Amino acid sequence: MAAVLYLFLLASSALAQPPSAPASRATASSADETAPPSVAPPVTGPIQDNSFLVEEAYNQEYGVVQHISSFVSYWNSKDWTYNFTQEWPGLHNARNQYSYGVNIVSPGAFPGAGAGFGDSQLNYRYQLVGSGETRTAFAPRLTLLIPSGQSKYGRGYGGWGGQVSLPLSYVLNRHFVTHWNAGATIVPRTKNSGGDTAPTTAYNLGQSVIWLATPRFNVLTETIWNGSETVTAHNQTQRLHSLFISPGVRWAYNLSHHLQIVPGVAVPIGVGPSSGERGLFVYLSFEHPFKSTEPDSK
Repeated sequence: MAAVLYLFLLASSALAQPPSAPASRATASSADETAPPSVAPPVTGPIQDNSFLVEEAYNQEYGVVQHISSFVSYWNSKDWTYNFTQEWPGLHNARNQYSYGVNIVSPGAFPGAGAGFGDSQLNYRYQLVGSGETRTAFAPRLTLLIPSGQSKYGRGYGGWGGQVSLPLSYVLNRHFVTHWNAGATIVPRTKNSGGDTAPTTAYNLGQSVIWLATPRFNVLTETIWNGSETVTAHNQTQRLHSLFISPGVRWAYNLSHHLQIVPGVAVPIGVGPSSGERGLFVYLSFEHPFKSTEPDSK
């Protein structure tokens, strides 16, 4: 369960960021999407990026940074993970987004080891199609996995790896938004707790439906599937699968100095291969402008 949980968190490390434009507003031209505004937009509007475990295809707006904390705990496996992610838009082109993620992990299979740092992530995402202002958006992401966790305690892969994610967002109407994910993770030399190594691959699919109940209160249902490999002996692996349906809610507080705070909570429920597992997911986001002038055109 520890390996499945860890992939589950890595696949959603670029979590939702709530910029100021409402999701139902789909009027921006392609020229508007690439050119940075003269000032950073105020982060005081409704929530737009509204999922927890499914990645939206909306990059951070120009001049706006987001700090995201999430915590997930599972009752049966006793696994829990805390993740901190910080997302920055490109200084000269908001189509580019850069972020990093760090994790604190406590695998239930190693109760005597306690909690410690898990693997870390460096992310790059490109707004290939649309934006938060359009009905359809697509923003593929590339991630470098850094082996900062100790594999002997089940806190990481034990080797460098890479991940690709293909998030697609589509606005159904003024009240409903959907997000769709497909991704893969490759680690050429995964190490288990006993020191055995083998190459591993994993795949993930995700889908969410968001009900925009009010501009600052959303109800969401997410479905996440993961197919991963765990090392059983030297150059030998076993395929594992997990499937969760996670209902949740998220709301926003718009404060002075264009600060938006978004808490949220969800309850991942295992079905199929994960039947019987239950969890709690807690989310907290702080988003604010960090730049107020147009970048140098040189």
